[in-house]
Formats: sequence, C-alpha cells, structure tokens
Amino acid sequence: MEYKSETKNCQNCKNDFVIEPDDFGFYEKMGVPAPTFCPSCRRQRRFAWRNERSLYKRNCDLCKKNIIAMYHESAPFPVYCRECWYGDSWDAKSYGRDYDMNKSFFQQYKEFSDTVPHLALWQRNVVNSEYSNMTGESKNVYLSTSVVKDCENVFFSRCIDKSRDIIDSMNVLNSENLYENVEAQSNYNSQHLLLCRTSLDSYFLVDCVNCSNCFMSYNLRNKEYCIRNKQYGREDYLKEIAKYNLKSRKVRQELLKEFDEIKKKAIYRFANITKSVDATGNNCLNVKNVKECFEIYNAENIAYGFRAFDIKDSYDFDYGGWSELMYEYTTGALNDFNVKFSYSAMGSVRNADYTESCINCTDIFGCISLKNTENAILNKVYSKVEYEKLRGEIIEQMSTVPFVDKMGHKYAYGEFFPIEILPFGYNETLAQEYKPLTKEEAIQNGYPWRDKEIKNFSISIPSDKIPDSIDEVDENVLKEILECMHREECDHQCVEAFRLTDYEFKFYKRYNIPLPVLCPNCRYYERRQVMPVMHLWHRKCMHPNCPNEFETAYSPDRPEIVYCEKCYQQEVY
Repeated sequence: MEYKSETKNCQNCKNDFVIEPDDFGFYEKMGVPAPTFCPSCRRQRRFAWRNERSLYKRNCDLCKKNIIAMYHESAPFPVYCRECWYGDSWDAKSYGRDYDMNKSFFQQYKEFSDTVPHLALWQRNVVNSEYSNMTGESKNVYLSTSVVKDCENVFFSRCIDKSRDIIDSMNVLNSENLYENVEAQSNYNSQHLLLCRTSLDSYFLVDCVNCSNCFMSYNLRNKEYCIRNKQYGREDYLKEIAKYNLKSRKVRQELLKEFDEIKKKAIYRFANITKSVDATGNNCLNVKNVKECFEIYNAENIAYGFRAFDIKDSYDFDYGGWSELMYEYTTGALNDFNVKFSYSAMGSVRNADYTESCINCTDIFGCISLKNTENAILNKVYSKVEYEKLRGEIIEQMSTVPFVDKMGHKYAYGEFFPIEILPFGYNETLAQEYKPLTKEEAIQNGYPWRDKEIKNFSISIPSDKIPDSIDEVDENVLKEILECMHREECDHQCVEAFRLTDYEFKFYKRYNIPLPVLCPNCRYYERRQVMPVMHLWHRKCMHPNCPNEFETAYSPDRPEIVYCEKCYQQEVY
C-alpha cells in the first residue's frame, strides 16, 4: 500500500506534526493506529513514567526489611525489595482479575495496579548496588542510572555501558578511570573531557580523538603532549603540567573557567553522528535509517528513540536494547519482541500490550509483575482462543469508547498510559528534566506533583569549610555530613547535604581530585547543561560564506560554533 504524508494536530500541545509514509508503514506492521500526540509530547508522556533519581527509605511490604525504593511510602500498591520481588514466595497470577466491559481499560488497569506488588528499584542482575536505580548486569553502582553491560564501580553517573571506575560522568562507552567525562568512547584515565574518543591521560579537552597526554585543548586528532593546542616534547609537557596543583579545588575552578572559554572556541559538528547512514538526531554511533534519535548505537530503522542500542524496527523507544518491533516503550528491554505501550518489559517478553515489569511472558495484555506466563489479561490466564477473543474485544472497546482524562485528552487503543494513572509526581521523573514545569504548571496540565520532604540532619562541615586540597583530608571525612554549596537555592533538586563513600574517597585520593562542594544532584544537573537537549533546530552552518543548512540539537541560543559536516571536516582534519 502506498502512503502519503499527513499533518495532524497534537492533542496535547496543539501544534501540528507530520506523519511520513514510512511511519504509516511501521504502524501498519505493528497493527496500531497513527498517534494523536506529537513525538515530543509522546516522549514527555513516557518520561513521566521513569523515576531515576528520587529515592526513598521505606519497608519491603513482604519481608518488612528497610529498603531504598523509587516509590514513596504513600504509594497505593505493595512494594517489594529485589530479593522478594524476584523470589518464588509469591505469584503475580494470584492477583489476576476478570475484565469488566462496563469499565474502561485504563480505569481497570489503575485499580488493578494498586493491588499488585511493584519492584522497589529497577535492577536486573546487579551486585552491591542498593542505592542505584535503572541498572542492569553491573556491579558496585552507586547513585547512578542507566548503567548496563557489565559495568563496575560507577558513581554519580548516567548512561554508562561496558565501563568501570567512572565518577561524575555521562554517556560513557568502553572506558575506564574517568572523572567528569561527557560523551566518552574508549577513554582512559582522563578528567574533564567533552565529546572525546580514544583519549587517555588527559585533562580539559573538547572534541579530541585518539589523543594522549593533552591538556586544555580542542579539536585535536592523533596528538600527544599538547597544551592549549600547542605541541610540546614529553619532558617539557610534564614540567608544564606539574605547575598546576590539580589537588586544589581553587586551582581547578580557575581551570574550569578557562575550560568554559575553550568550549566556546571549539568547532562542533552539527550532530555527533559517527559510522552511520541516513541518520538524524544527536550522539548516534553505528546506526542506519534512524530519525530524530538521541543517545543510540548499533541500531537500524528506528524513529524518535532515546538511549537505545542493539535494536531494530522500533519507534518511540527509550532505554533498552537487544529487541525488535517495539513501540511507545520505555525502560529496560532485553530480548523483547513486539511490545507496545509498555513500561519495563524486563526480558524475553513477546506480543505484549500495556505491560509493566514482566519477564519471560508471551501474549499478555495489561499485566504487571508477571513471570513465565502466556495468554494473560490483567494477570488472569486464559486459553489461547479465549485470550485472542477477549484481547480483540478490549481493543474494540478502547477504540470505540476511549478513556477521557481530566484535560480532555482521549486515550483509545494506541496511546501510552494516561498521565492520570502515573505512580510518580511529575517532578520525580525524567519528564521534569526533559520539559521542566513549576508545580503550578504541572497541576494545571493534569500531572501529579510530589512536595519535597523536610529532612532532619546535622551538617558537620559547611560548604565553605570543606578543605581545598585532597591532601588535607583523611578517612575521618567519611563520618562527616558535608553541606552542598547551593543550599537548595537552585532548580537542581538539591539535597542540601551529602556524605562521601569509601570508594569515592579513595578514587579522589588516587587521582588527586579535590572533594566536591556540590551534592550529587547539583553536580548531575550542571553536567546535563553541557549537552544540547533532545530537540532538533533547523540552522545554517556558522562557517563564513557556507550556505549549507542542517537539523541540529544545538539551539540557536547556545554558545557553540556549529559547522556542517563538510566545513567541520575541513577545519578539524
């Protein structure tokens, strides 16, 4: 069938968006209607289901031990620790219920969800990582998210794959011994690097490739012993570097000011897309035929994706990999196939709609926390014939009498979960980072909100008294409560105070890094601001007299010098 482009008006933001012929082909393959929300609003809706960083102390509702959870103790459903949830002392099928054709699907899903045990932290095959959420197949992860693929010793970081000994970094692949690296591939033993690949033993670099022993430089290729883009001999380089007392916070702060100016001098390619064919978006590696995708690698035929890898033939897919035919999905896919409108099909789930935290299941609809099951609706198991019949009837009901939320949005079959059944406050989730709202704006738009709780603690070291040099502190500092310099006077979800971990302290000592004066949340938000957001702007190349235009994630109000591919290659190589 030959399709034509169609312009539709988004239910949510009321802006027009275009559905291309290839999009219609995908929707037909998936057996779903075309979306009624634009790509940006669809992503915001999915992100509102992903709480990465708001963690709470509470009790496991099964074994009663004290745990850390992403769900506040006021959550209406039971919350189980990892050992209990994965264990066989309970069966999610026991919560199964009949479907009532007199109620809407989403109303029944909400009532059902309020009874079924939920997993306290999203973790899969992890060791010694009780303070980290959204983590899989890794070891020793602390206050970090989206850490997967056999990582080890990852602290205060996000989106880390196949790496170890990483602190305060973001979007790291195949790397080791890094501090404050953003967009790093195959880097080693380096600090304060941005958009660098195969670089080692370096400090304060922007967009450098295959470099070693370089300092405060940008756009270098295959260099070593460079300072401020000037070539040195080995001995002279080491003498110059020795002049900087990197153990001192004051010294580093001055260098970071210079680094900010270096970032403004560097030339940025309009999109960080490498080894790829027919790709739009940013931070894409080894992809083919991807549209408006961000933080994605080893992928083919993907649209509107974020943080995806080893995946193909999927739309509106966030966080996960090794899967195929995924649509309107977020968080933690592993070997999944044909999963739609779902949160956390944790592994080996096939032919599923509206699924939440299920494992090794086939042909399920509206199921939660289910394992090793086939032909289930609301966790009740049917024969194959009964399942197919009832599934068809539910889809018809959803399509003919859609659920209408408080804002007037219609949710027929083909829409992701309505915001009215969110288990989190908007400000607890990734949506707040993607599209920040005030409490008033969130409530006005129908989102729930979580007010900050008053915490009782006694700060033992004010931020202005934290020692300047790492040489001035010993292990006794591990007993102290340090004040964050922002003192909650920021929009970074500041936690006001923080403690150091033993591994973190030893890392600082080993690599001559002064103690931080900001809490992990404030450090994280400052790091996020370095990279452009998940949006594309139509811009012209900033090289003088170049007529080329492109789609870029660098907004016009950002300070970077952004070139088209041709001008970038001519300037840098």
